[in-house]
Amino acid sequence: MDITVQELKQRIDAGDNDYMLIDVRETYEHEEFNIGGKLIPVGTIMAAIPDLAPHKNEEIVVYCRSGNRSGMAKQLLEASGFTNVKNLLGGMNAWQSSLG
Repeated sequence: MDITVQELKQRIDAGDNDYMLIDVRETYEHEEFNIGGKLIPVGTIMAAIPDLAPHKNEEIVVYCRSGNRSGMAKQLLEASGFTNVKNLLGGMNAWQSSLG
């Protein structure tokens, strides 16, 4: 199951931080605009697995520019045993076009 930008925005606005937010874009994209996620570019996600392992059963929301790279990151995390990974549908493009 994935998450929409509206659902995530509601959770952020409500102060719900019972999940890990991961930005899988490149550094320059993260610096241009981000919503507070931990930066782990998709090309380095496998190297980050040991650091993320303590969060294997926690909710993790991954996002990128359009949802494609975060979809790949979700698959990689799930293949590594993570049980509750959600892709932000439409990524930062959808966030900026629908939420400003």
